[in-house]
Amino acid sequence: MTRTIIGLSGNLDRPSKTRALIRTVVATAASQFEATGEIYDLADFGRSLGSARRAGDLDVSARVALEAILTADALVVGSPVYKGSYTGLFKHLIDLVDPLALSGKPVLLTATGGGDRHALVIEHQLRPLFGFFEAQTLPTGLYAADRDFTDGQPSSPALMDRMSRAVGQLAPFFSRRSLPDVFLLGA
Repeated sequence: MTRTIIGLSGNLDRPSKTRALIRTVVATAASQFEATGEIYDLADFGRSLGSARRAGDLDVSARVALEAILTADALVVGSPVYKGSYTGLFKHLIDLVDPLALSGKPVLLTATGGGDRHALVIEHQLRPLFGFFEAQTLPTGLYAADRDFTDGQPSSPALMDRMSRAVGQLAPFFSRRSLPDVFLLGA
């Protein structure tokens, strides 16, 4: 059975630093845990997202993307920071999710912003949002400022070290099934 790690970027722009950060985290985690990874951003939900009042109002491709997110074994979620919080359209997408749909699901939280003044967005905005859904947010979140990127890609040693720690915190959710307690040796 193939495990899946899905990334969700709360950004409409392509390319974006948020998507680049999430792509790097998903690729690292998928490689480490022998899983498949996929990335979605708000553009993947198309025009139907803005007018949807419930998930059923989304067009077919948007519903397929949402289903992939909801059935993933783990999520890497992030948003660029606007005025101290995640984007409004990102919140609108999350508002379409059933309150029990993410219960127990491991979520690695990320955010990007221009500078340090937005660094607490993970603790003050994203963690409470996913706490409402009873998701298992990982202890280490990843905030990346402009200085953490080179040519649009995550590059700072401090960020990459933190990413390694955060991805490692997914290990309990991806541990292999334990072997039976009883072995027949030499039979």
